[in-house]
Amino acid sequence: MDGSRKWLLGLGAVVLVFLSHMTSALEVPLDPKVLEGLPQPPTITQQSPKDYIFDPRENIVLHCEAKGKPQPSFSWTRNGTHFDVEKDSKVLMKPGSGTLVIDISGEKAEVYEGTYQCTAHNDHGTAISNNIVIRQSRSPLWSKERNEAVVVQKGVPLVLQCQPPAGLPPPVIIWMDNNFQRLPLDKRVSQALNGDLYFSNVLPDDTRNDYICYARFHYTQTIQQKQPISVTVLDMETMNETVAALYNITDFYRGSPDGERHPGFMLPLGATSTKMVLRGETLELECIAEGLPTPDISWQKEGGELPSGRMSLQNFKKTLRISDVNEADTGSYRCTAANKLGSVYHDIKVTVKAAPFWVSAPRNLILAPNETGILTCRVNGTPKPTIRWFVNGVPIENAPEDHSRKVDEDTVIISSVQSGSSAVYQCNASNEFGYLMANAFVNVLAEPPRVLTPPNRVYQVISNNPALLHCASFGSPIPVITWFKDSQISIRNGDPFVIYENGTLEINVAQPLNSGKYTCIATNNLGIKENHVFLEVKEPTRILRQPEYKVVQRGMSALFECKVKHDPSLIPTMTWLKDKGELPDDERFVVDTDSLTIKDVRGEDEGAYTCIMNTTLDQDSASAMLTVVEATPTPAIVYEKPDPPTDLELTDQTERSVQLTWTPGDENNSPIKNFLIQYEDLLHQPGVWVNLTEADGTSTTARLQLSPHVYYSFRVLAQNDVGYSNPSAPSHEYRTSPAAPDENPSNVHGAGTQPDNIVISWTPLTGFQSNGQGLQYKVYWKQKDVDEDWSSQNVANASQFVLSGTQTYVPYEIKVQAFNHYGNGPDPGVVVGYSGEDFPLSAPESVNIMVHNSTVAEVHWEPVSLSSVRGKLQGYTVYYRRERGLHETAEEAEQQQALTFSGNRSEGRLPGLQPYSLYNVFIKVLNNKGEGPSSLSKTFETPEGVPGPPTFLNVVDYSLDSLTLAWGPPANNNGRLVGYTLSYQPVNSTSGLGPIKEMSFLANETSAVLGSLNSSMLYKFYLTARTIKGPGPSISEEASTILDTAVPNRQVDIATQGWFIGLMCAIALLILVLLIVCFIKRNKGGKYPVKEKEDAHQDPEIQPMKEDDGTFGEYSDTEDHKPLKGSRTPSNGTVRRDESDDSLVDYGEGGDGQFNEDGSFIGQYSGKKEKDTHEGNESSEAPSPVNAMNSFV
Repeated sequence: MDGSRKWLLGLGAVVLVFLSHMTSALEVPLDPKVLEGLPQPPTITQQSPKDYIFDPRENIVLHCEAKGKPQPSFSWTRNGTHFDVEKDSKVLMKPGSGTLVIDISGEKAEVYEGTYQCTAHNDHGTAISNNIVIRQSRSPLWSKERNEAVVVQKGVPLVLQCQPPAGLPPPVIIWMDNNFQRLPLDKRVSQALNGDLYFSNVLPDDTRNDYICYARFHYTQTIQQKQPISVTVLDMETMNETVAALYNITDFYRGSPDGERHPGFMLPLGATSTKMVLRGETLELECIAEGLPTPDISWQKEGGELPSGRMSLQNFKKTLRISDVNEADTGSYRCTAANKLGSVYHDIKVTVKAAPFWVSAPRNLILAPNETGILTCRVNGTPKPTIRWFVNGVPIENAPEDHSRKVDEDTVIISSVQSGSSAVYQCNASNEFGYLMANAFVNVLAEPPRVLTPPNRVYQVISNNPALLHCASFGSPIPVITWFKDSQISIRNGDPFVIYENGTLEINVAQPLNSGKYTCIATNNLGIKENHVFLEVKEPTRILRQPEYKVVQRGMSALFECKVKHDPSLIPTMTWLKDKGELPDDERFVVDTDSLTIKDVRGEDEGAYTCIMNTTLDQDSASAMLTVVEATPTPAIVYEKPDPPTDLELTDQTERSVQLTWTPGDENNSPIKNFLIQYEDLLHQPGVWVNLTEADGTSTTARLQLSPHVYYSFRVLAQNDVGYSNPSAPSHEYRTSPAAPDENPSNVHGAGTQPDNIVISWTPLTGFQSNGQGLQYKVYWKQKDVDEDWSSQNVANASQFVLSGTQTYVPYEIKVQAFNHYGNGPDPGVVVGYSGEDFPLSAPESVNIMVHNSTVAEVHWEPVSLSSVRGKLQGYTVYYRRERGLHETAEEAEQQQALTFSGNRSEGRLPGLQPYSLYNVFIKVLNNKGEGPSSLSKTFETPEGVPGPPTFLNVVDYSLDSLTLAWGPPANNNGRLVGYTLSYQPVNSTSGLGPIKEMSFLANETSAVLGSLNSSMLYKFYLTARTIKGPGPSISEEASTILDTAVPNRQVDIATQGWFIGLMCAIALLILVLLIVCFIKRNKGGKYPVKEKEDAHQDPEIQPMKEDDGTFGEYSDTEDHKPLKGSRTPSNGTVRRDESDDSLVDYGEGGDGQFNEDGSFIGQYSGKKEKDTHEGNESSEAPSPVNAMNSFV
């Protein structure tokens, strides 16, 4: 390190001593070597959840783990007071840990319920855990009750209540029968969230005496069952008088009788309800409806969309679930129940509250003496959380006074910290729905810099890629990182270098010259530490000769070449793939250093072959196809593109031309059609080849016309029917002499951007067109039609010239000429441009309006003078607005409309006006700059027009010979309404439309009774409204009078119909054929085996259960399930194995489940036993409800 560098570093260290600054969180490195010896306050690393529900059969384990230097000690509080662990023999604290294990065997577990908190303490502070509330799980018994039998009429709704005992946590509810088969649910029969069973309408098949509600308690692994409920559904239509006499009308469950019924809500009740949910939880909204047919349920959110990604419909669309609720889910949700008779809806107003949640939790701080740190505790919630600060577990207001500490709501500022003032701060944010608590320590350290990156590390990178050189460091205060290259060159932050806050140096695009030794120096006021790393920039790996497409005859050899260039210091690895997979394991495939040879080619060798060259830093790849063809006795002619020409020579050189000769390459069985000659301008566009001319395929020479001041290089390509050859090698360079330009710039244009200027622009010449050095442009201008000389200005390296101080919108003649050091270009052509425009000065005058009819008016005005336009006249804009209708008293101005009439116009038509209205009109002149001032406004009135159609026409009452009609007035009267015309005519299905009758009504009449109509007749009605201008468009409606039941219908004797006689004959013939077949079979002696008769007439009492009729499996949400049926068992009281493949016996440990006095079943869960290997054998074990519940939940 030279002297100047040492001086700079020393000065930096002195300056750092005097700097006072605020610091962000300094991360403690994870390197054990660095951590060793560093003091650190305690940090809680593991703790139990806030709500701890324990199983009374297992030990209570309260986790509390912490780290720190020195190792923290632990203590506990229970219900706010010290919990002496050593005095309780049932409580054990794990060594080196704060985790408690409480043995509750043989003890009353309730004794240990309460609120616990763990404290971790060392010499540098105290950290505390959350408050952990522990409670024992409970599964109380069902209260003793006797369920009355339920008798209901067919079609009415029904609710079977479950009302399970409250447990901790709440139990899972399932309805089953006395065979422990789950009751099938569908959109008619469903289970509510509270466990009750709802029937939208009952059917006779719902009759059964074993509706049983089961409650499964998780922690105690027990099941409680409610007493069975008996339900009888009566069909009054099919019940005879004897059976009906057995029931009294008071026995029936109150409800509507059998018949179709509008939907109504069973749950929730009323038209509206409310629901509160916490942010992050799952929202469950439920609507269960009754009605016949069974209603369908749909959901929507008022004024918004349901969140499709978080929303699901369950329980046959009766339950809407929205997961991970946020504030955007607040609002009103509507559930609609609909059947063919109508619909009803219920609105649920959802309010989203929020327990406290983190916006930014406080972070640990490492500060050097005299530094200042900030702890922030940013939380949110609804309602807004209250924030309290603690120091070492003590409320900050009760902690020893510290003048360097300032508390401002969610922020604590610690100023000018001193050694020995380390502490742990706690932030507690709470509202009525919960709390958050976080520990963050402030560790005051004075540590000299340490560089954590290993010394002398070598970084390798491919050229033109980013390079990252790391300099991870630690120190307090935070070290300042500086970089040097080759121990001398100071590197500053800026292109091409970026120095990040963590000390990493990035070179955006690494080049070979960036290779070398780099030194990073970490400095703070306690010392300096440096580290050296090395960068090696390598050349990229490139495939120079790629494998080419091959067509090879079967049995021949195929050779793919793959020549590669790579950095000599990197070890390359060549890999060949076939169709992106490994090469076949076949000795016919020979891999060489830069090639692949396939010997004795076969059909299966066809495919894509890829060579991949890998190094430790990069790779390159190329592919080619192999096509295998059948061998032929005579080789096929292969047509290929020609070989490139050779031996290019330039002769007969002049200022503007040269003779090019060449030698053609091999035609490859396809004659050369022509030669393409290209040139490269090495002076102006090196590397770009441009087509110059073509020559006939029989030629070997061409005369080339050239431009001045160009460094030419030529090449030739040959073309045949296959394609172009590769280019020839370029000719030697040929330079032409400079000259004056041959052309002037194109696209000369003049237009003003301001009222007092004109911008003259053009497309500049290219370097090729310049013909020499010193290219400039001479811009000429003069005002058109004014006797004055041309003015000019020379412009270099630009494509426009701005002439200021012009008059507004004045024509100018302009031209642009190119010139260089060798002379001027040709005389340029003249174009006309205009200076800038300004807003028009005058407004149109003498505005008059001629109203043609109720919807069209014609506006006339006196045009402004062209001189006042001050620009190019674009036209006139007519602004008009309807102020009000003439029949209206209050003004209700509508939105203003505008029509622009192009050119120098003096009139224009305003279409689409509303009749019988007052309009306001004014006009502005328009140029390219904008609009001029407004003319004086004029008002005009439109005459009356015909009205619009009546808003509706409804038939509101029907009778045998009359109909009552009601209608609404038109939405737009378009004048004074004088009345209505009602026309009607009968519609006869045989003779078409009958005669039309017409009736007139006054304007204030909106209903009419039409009498003397034919019964059971369809009529068509037409209604129009009228003003003095006549009738408007009509609306129509059709309706029928009531059928006259007293008149006998015409009867048709079907026995005389031809189709009926034919059908009877066909049936008789079919019966005759069946009788003949039976007679023939009987004469042959055929008999039914006894076994077939038994199978064909099996007693339904002992039929095996079908899966969908009662097995203990999963159920479908569709309506295809059969109605609930009573269960049957064999007479011997056992259940056959093949009757229920999923019976509860499979899940339990035998049939010894015990029932309590109240009939509830309590049993322990256990693993599922293996099924009997003899399928179909009867089991002596009774079904177990315990394991049946396990299979469902």
